[in-house]
Amino acid sequence: MNKINGYTEEEAKSLVEYIAEGKKRGQTLTGLFEGYAKKTGRAKGSVRNYYYALLRSTGDARVKQILRGKNLKAEKIIPFSEEETDEILRQILEQKQRGISVRRAVLNLSGGDDKLMLRYQNKYRNVLSKQPQRMEKIMRECGIDAGDDARARLEQEINGLYDRLAESLKEENKKLTQIIKRLTDENALLKLQIKNMC
Repeated sequence: MNKINGYTEEEAKSLVEYIAEGKKRGQTLTGLFEGYAKKTGRAKGSVRNYYYALLRSTGDARVKQILRGKNLKAEKIIPFSEEETDEILRQILEQKQRGISVRRAVLNLSGGDDKLMLRYQNKYRNVLSKQPQRMEKIMRECGIDAGDDARARLEQEINGLYDRLAESLKEENKKLTQIIKRLTDENALLKLQIKNMC
């Protein structure tokens, strides 16, 4: 079956229907991404990323057909200016120097806004991997030792963040699997009891 950005056409339709119906009920996109992730066993971030990739696939006739009449659109993201990027990095690094993790720092900066938190985190990670000299310059401006191993420490911290998130998702998946097994067993037992009553 032909896939659209990694999902089958049926999966893409299912996601679009789920989001469109939820929006009609007044649900937030964040909540809908989370709900769809739970329903399908996918990661919330993966669902969000797929949804936006789908909305941007305007040249694909199948996508146009799936989206027709749904009134779904991606908000235009205004990129950070160079000054804003430096200020974001500075604030994250200053909090980090006080012993606050990068994850907590971006959460603090975003005021709890999931979308903004993700943007800050992605910006930090992108600069770290693609512009190490810029990161080291800002570290020096903040009075942080930007020695040769500074980039390695920052990369290790980011990798640790992703590892912790992945581990958390694995644990959640394990719990859900146990709940499903328990409910399946209870369901089988109830069916057996009903059968024996007849």
